[in-house]
Amino acid sequence: MPTEHNTSSSGRRPAERGARRALVRIAPDDDVAVAVRPLDAGETLTVDGEPLAITGAVPAGHKVALRPLPEGALVRKYGVAIGVATQAIGRGDWVHSHNLATRLDGLQSCAYGPAARAARAELLSVTFEGYRRADGRVGTRNELWVLNTVGCVNHAAERIARSAAERFAGVVDGVHAFGHPYGCSQLGDDLRRTQAVLAGLLRHPNAGGVLVLGLGCENNQIDALLARAGEVDRTRIAFFNSQDVSDELAQGGHVLDALAARAGADRRETCSASDLVLGHKCGGSDGFSGITANPLLGRLADRLTAMGAAVLLSEVPEMFGAEQELMNRCNTEATFNALTALVNDFRRYFIDHGQPVHENPSPGNKAGGLTTLEEKSLGAIQKGGRATVTQVLRYGAPVRGGGLALVEAPGNDGVSSTAMTVAGATLLLFTTGRGTPLGFPVPTIKVSSNSALAARKPHWIDFDAGRLLDGDVTMDEMENDLLAHVLAVASGDRLANNEVHGYREIAIWKDGVTL
Repeated sequence: MPTEHNTSSSGRRPAERGARRALVRIAPDDDVAVAVRPLDAGETLTVDGEPLAITGAVPAGHKVALRPLPEGALVRKYGVAIGVATQAIGRGDWVHSHNLATRLDGLQSCAYGPAARAARAELLSVTFEGYRRADGRVGTRNELWVLNTVGCVNHAAERIARSAAERFAGVVDGVHAFGHPYGCSQLGDDLRRTQAVLAGLLRHPNAGGVLVLGLGCENNQIDALLARAGEVDRTRIAFFNSQDVSDELAQGGHVLDALAARAGADRRETCSASDLVLGHKCGGSDGFSGITANPLLGRLADRLTAMGAAVLLSEVPEMFGAEQELMNRCNTEATFNALTALVNDFRRYFIDHGQPVHENPSPGNKAGGLTTLEEKSLGAIQKGGRATVTQVLRYGAPVRGGGLALVEAPGNDGVSSTAMTVAGATLLLFTTGRGTPLGFPVPTIKVSSNSALAARKPHWIDFDAGRLLDGDVTMDEMENDLLAHVLAVASGDRLANNEVHGYREIAIWKDGVTL
């Protein structure tokens, strides 16, 4: 848990177990603290031994000024400026969109200044039970996937998968189709992006077998898609065009029979933590996300990357304002240059479309207490902890080796989560403060930033990080609990809620001409 520097009017220390905090200040020199509960006008709290009078109502998750700030002053949270005061702010004032604005605009100029890396304490190795594939990668599931080259055969793909799921229950971990509306009338980058996503799924280690279902006349031809996938185990892939057979449903069933016989012989084996590939994502964030759930994932990222695992981060626009923090953690100047290009290419993408680079946070984020993109970004990158950035992956590229990998994709939950899955994530950890039912091809563990959401949506939320706000558990204890949860899901001993309730989908990044 971040260091707290406040007490409630009862005088209880916030670090005391069971002490209900009123405010949390994340870094010692922050100008603001976050309200853990709604604060009333006229309420008096104690901060660093001094009374703090709340001047107006402050919703939970929103910011309170800890000191007077003149107009034009930088306002710090996480120890970093999150924006500039647009008017004078008094001690105890609510700090939000009415008096705080972003400083982001245009392209970013950064210098390579690698931060000193602290020596890591010796860590006990952990293992999980996974499916080791011929190329050495390890899956957390052994499923049959039906991928369609074009939206015209979505329904057929779904019917083929649904029928096979009944036949092969207990033989494989599941049979799933991942429909999309693309593949026909696409040109250039749009077609390449569609192929990149499908190729990444085609070679994914969680797929024990893949049927590629085409129509026959689409731009996204099967041969080009297979070439895009590169080296794959052809004994686990089958494909045909629906126009070339008399009954595509019957043909699809026959093909999956053969794939199920191959995949059904696979067995889990004990694998090192270094074989894990996790994707860390946040969506529907609130003012607590950067205090509880995201730092918790960051602790897990530090722990697992130290063991050789890979952790993926995406959502490039939600690095804006926090990119220097990531750049200073790059392992080489080449990685730094790749990250600089990635961030500025994405800024250029916004500018070329006539959009401001700071058009974020979303209305839901703002209602939850996030004001500027800098604030949202600094909270978002907490999911990567302090791990070394070892690689920068363009859209559709596969992860190679361990460490923290940054994946090109927008902030959109569906697109960025799909991009990390395509890069090789075999399990996603998705933090949220406001909630979402979204799930993806791989197990998607939802981590709530507050306990109210976990209580209200138990069929969405797998793990409640909001308990940190009550002082009943420590960050160390929560880290151990989350690691145990992740290993249980990775080993198949536990299902994520998205698997239980059938929340599985993909989203493809589109930006181009449709014929």
